[in-house]
Amino acid sequence: MKLFPFGHATHPQWQMASGLVLAQLRAQMALPDYASAPTLGLLYITDHYAPEAQDILDHLSAELPEVTDWSGTVGVGIASSNVEYFDEPALAVMLCDLAPDQYRVFSGVAPLAVGDAMGFEPHTALVHADAGTPDVSELIAEMAARTATGYLFGGLASSRTEAVQFAVGGNGNIKGHGAAGGVFRGGLSGVAFGEGISLVSRVTQGCQPVAAQRVITAAQGNVITELDGEPALDVLLRDTGISLDQPQAAMSALRATLVGLTAAGSDAVGRTGNFGSDVVVRHIIGLDPARHGVAVADQVTPGMRMAFCQRNPQAARADLVRICAEIREELEPEEMPLPVAAALAAPEAQAAPNPARRIAGAVYVSCAGRGGPHFGGPSAELQIVRHALGDVPLVGFFAGGEIARHHLYGYTGVLTVFR
Repeated sequence: MKLFPFGHATHPQWQMASGLVLAQLRAQMALPDYASAPTLGLLYITDHYAPEAQDILDHLSAELPEVTDWSGTVGVGIASSNVEYFDEPALAVMLCDLAPDQYRVFSGVAPLAVGDAMGFEPHTALVHADAGTPDVSELIAEMAARTATGYLFGGLASSRTEAVQFAVGGNGNIKGHGAAGGVFRGGLSGVAFGEGISLVSRVTQGCQPVAAQRVITAAQGNVITELDGEPALDVLLRDTGISLDQPQAAMSALRATLVGLTAAGSDAVGRTGNFGSDVVVRHIIGLDPARHGVAVADQVTPGMRMAFCQRNPQAARADLVRICAEIREELEPEEMPLPVAAALAAPEAQAAPNPARRIAGAVYVSCAGRGGPHFGGPSAELQIVRHALGDVPLVGFFAGGEIARHHLYGYTGVLTVFR
């Protein structure tokens, strides 16, 4: 598999940004290490361009007729290799060179089928979803159940204007989309991948526990009433050091405190003292003094485990470096030819995209509350990825919720590479 051509640009006029991206794509497609005739395009735009989404898709489709399939969405920010675009009009495109019989684009009008007429069996899927869709968490779990591995990756569209999604399929994959033109609102869309597409994906957490793991021993709906047999509100105040005698300080501390939840029998806090990938972080949305309860933004049941936590930039940075190192380790063979070893050992200044790195392209979906400012400066999060993983073709967006496996996360990053 050759490198995936990719491009990104910002400009007040989408036509100019598209022109800059197309120039980058065409220049790379002419190089021997890059795919010359890819068929699947991933398109991410910032919400400044959301009203022009259909025009952008039509223009790119006309300029790249060899690309028969498109998928993507909108974010308050988007990402590409080494750069983040927040609060500015921008778009990013990556063209994936995949066998047409090994993927299917799906949308609300053309749902993903298990075992279609052509014998396609979905193993994994890139999923874009609208946060305003009722029961979106249940839809994500249902989508995961349609794949052989149960593994999804992606995120919820984030936008201050329209939460648009792109879904166009060639070869009859999206029959019925009709006048929709490939731009959708609501529901789920994305790309399902067959067994022949090899992916490596990891979740990085952005929060750190501030107290010991607890077991939920009594709960009703989204209200935790007991933790380890004690009133949940009492445990919260003791674990976090919050005092209700100082209401203003208490409210400020509560806003900064979150809850990391896992299913019964799973560990919320790993051996390192950090959250593992099974943890989903949810906001505390209220206190119930009458029941000494703590209300959280998710349904909870007795037996689940939890830990109070806070966002932590240092922990987030270290965890992001960790998942990049894990991906590199999984991709690197035990024995490698000298050219491969030289490419992997090249200093960052020489780390141009290289097939020897065994990564054709990558998709990174991060929380809209992360990004450069959370990591210390403009584009800092993507610079960490580049420094740790090397310079690889990459696109992505900053989401209103991140999807990995059958979970909907918050304050996380999901990095997936095609190998």
